[in-house]
Amino acid sequence: MSDARGSRSVRLPLHDGWTLRSVPGPQVPPEVDGRVVAATVPGCVHTDLLAADLIPDPYLDDNETALAWIGRTDWVYETTFDRPDGDHQRLDLVCAGLDTVATITLNGVEVGRTENMHRAYRFDLTSLLRAEDNNLVVHFDSAYRYAEAQRDRLGDRPNAYPEPFQFIRKMACNFGWDWGPTLVTAGIWQEIGLHGWSTARLAMVRPLVIVEGHTGRAELHVEVDRVTDVPVTVHAEVAGVAAEAAEVTIPAGERSALLTVTVDRPELWWPRGHGDQPRYDLTVTLRGPDGAALDDWHRRIGFRSVRLDTTPDAHGAPFTLHVNDVPLFVRGVNWIPDDVFPTRVTRDRLAHRFDQAEAANVNLLRVWGGGRYESDDFYDLADERGLLVQQDFLFACAAYPEEEPLRTEVVTEAAEQVTRLAGHPSLVLWTGNNENIWGWHDWDWQQPLAGRTWGHGYYLDLLPRIVAELDPTRPYWPGSPYSGRDDVHPNDPAYGTTHIWDVWNTDDYTKYREHLPRFVAEFGYQAPPAYATLRRALSDEPLAHDSPGMAHHQKATDGDLKLRRGLDAHLPVPRDFDDWHYLTQLNQARAIQLGVEHFRSHRGYCMGTIVWQLNDCWPVTSWAAVDGDGRRKPLWYALRRSYADRLLTVQPRDGGPALVAVNDSGRPWHATTTVTRLTLAGDPRAKTTLELAVPAHTSVTLELPAELTRPDEARDELLVADAGPDRARWFFAEDRDVHWPTASFDAVVEEADGTQRVRVTARTILRDLTLFPDRLDPSAEVDEALVTLLPGESTTFVVRSSTPLDPTALTSRPVLRCVNDR
Repeated sequence: MSDARGSRSVRLPLHDGWTLRSVPGPQVPPEVDGRVVAATVPGCVHTDLLAADLIPDPYLDDNETALAWIGRTDWVYETTFDRPDGDHQRLDLVCAGLDTVATITLNGVEVGRTENMHRAYRFDLTSLLRAEDNNLVVHFDSAYRYAEAQRDRLGDRPNAYPEPFQFIRKMACNFGWDWGPTLVTAGIWQEIGLHGWSTARLAMVRPLVIVEGHTGRAELHVEVDRVTDVPVTVHAEVAGVAAEAAEVTIPAGERSALLTVTVDRPELWWPRGHGDQPRYDLTVTLRGPDGAALDDWHRRIGFRSVRLDTTPDAHGAPFTLHVNDVPLFVRGVNWIPDDVFPTRVTRDRLAHRFDQAEAANVNLLRVWGGGRYESDDFYDLADERGLLVQQDFLFACAAYPEEEPLRTEVVTEAAEQVTRLAGHPSLVLWTGNNENIWGWHDWDWQQPLAGRTWGHGYYLDLLPRIVAELDPTRPYWPGSPYSGRDDVHPNDPAYGTTHIWDVWNTDDYTKYREHLPRFVAEFGYQAPPAYATLRRALSDEPLAHDSPGMAHHQKATDGDLKLRRGLDAHLPVPRDFDDWHYLTQLNQARAIQLGVEHFRSHRGYCMGTIVWQLNDCWPVTSWAAVDGDGRRKPLWYALRRSYADRLLTVQPRDGGPALVAVNDSGRPWHATTTVTRLTLAGDPRAKTTLELAVPAHTSVTLELPAELTRPDEARDELLVADAGPDRARWFFAEDRDVHWPTASFDAVVEEADGTQRVRVTARTILRDLTLFPDRLDPSAEVDEALVTLLPGESTTFVVRSSTPLDPTALTSRPVLRCVNDR
């Protein structure tokens, strides 16, 4: 190692040799009390106890309930290590994430305390370190005890669930949600290690990427920490482009600098579907007085502009995202933590989930405010794939106190996360909270609050100031939903963003057509997970919609009753669990497809839909399109269809159906369209041909002749519109009332290229034909679902599985289903 005053900083992980033990207490079970187990770092208490076979899997049956004691227990992590080689002037302990209320001691001396899961901490250990056998202890207090003490001190405040999650800066959904388990975690959940440095280090680099005309600029705000008061130099450069490097000297006694790297005609970064995603390597190097490198920082950046148009118009106020001055229709999904235990969410797992989002034609992920600021891998993958990100600040469904110590924690957390994420081109919008402004207006909060703080100052003052100061390149919106004005209700559909939950909670899903929002940021409909997911998670025998395990994994209030209400309005009465499972999944898919297609048919007035939700964190009946085991529900296939670049849909207009063509691609859409009214037996009753001419990024509505829109017998007829490969259908009656013929078809199974191809030819109409191969092999997947065939038509399902599946089972109930297989 060279002389300390000119030596490069060194970062050494401290991930090995950790142990975990509980602090004795009456709630700790005998098999855990007094035990010392190996701890995986990063990790958490639950995963360590699970690995030690001291607790059952919290995701199975009702094990979650039996593990509630973990969140009410104090835990101790401990390791020993030797002082690293090198004569560093400073040796810091760097904790990227501690969950949550922790006291850190080294060799018996307290070095720091933490109270926030969502920020990093750094502690100077230099004077306390010995050459060998340094003892490092991280003691985690019960998150419940801390939160309840803050609640008792500050006064209770209303929220959506009987848990104190708003009184601690921790992932709120750890305390349970209407789709999630109550598993209150503790642990060293992100990297921890030593940082040895001398003279100075890069304490902060905040890149602001700006595009003006044909010029790109990377404005770099830099702060340094020092142990030696000498001049230091900061050098910055962008690789792969014609750009001048920037360099500035920070004089002795000063800590900050601003550098600007200008790039002539950079290739622009575009959202998926609009162009490529070029990124450039940005490197910042800190050098000492002798020119030796002391520290460095690296990030890949993309050049793009983003703005939010909320200019009032004759109808209210829009909510339209523009990237590189191109207005976008957002085809989004809400994102929740993909696992209760974050360290199980690897980059590969995220990449697979992003694959699923992209394949469903999604262009935006909204990171919901009851979870976490996601990992660096998450935003890097979004940058790489062109998936836009809307990032909520972490406040959800509750009145949040604005007093100390929580206010300071919020300030520090927000500044740190805005700085960390500033360089990501995928991040296009900061949002102040989830549903809290709406809650204050409509959820009977005002009387119990009795004038106490509830978060208004965060969302309308503190957070917008932080974003304006630290990241003025991106828009900020105070809440989801929010109208943009104090004098307009926060969930007014004519202004800003809207959440639509009356459909799921109280009304039939056809009511989506009564809503005409400018931008709908949440709407959703429930269904159970895949059959294989249920069978892995539940030991119920027999499995039934109300069996004990199913009931425990249904967290929504009156969830089963709402599912039944939806079935009664549309579909035949289930004969058994297999029917219930298929029909509830089908109803979810239809509800969301109807909503999305309705909103997209009003493109221009409505400029975005964000479906609740893409993913699940465990096996549960929920609103997700991809269940907790990563399996695609029928909703996913419906989402892929309704979010396609080119959408052909039949929509009610002025009392009768009309044809709407939506073109979100960058090219004009020209097609000859045939629209036919025909019987269920396939006999035509009326027919017309229309010419479609839909410019890029627009929609066109075509009226249909009366002879097409007025059936002779509603229960026996349907409309079919064909425009090349695109097809739209309209049934004049609900399935429960339709005179369905008993399903009849021919099915052939062939093996090809390591797959099984199931070719189905309809003898009768087959309504929403769907294959569920996971019932035969949990690894099996199918490429298509929800296919409606007219008599004589065929389709081929491609099935991939770990082993060939029995052809007879593959082509019969309950694996192959349609509505009219009665």
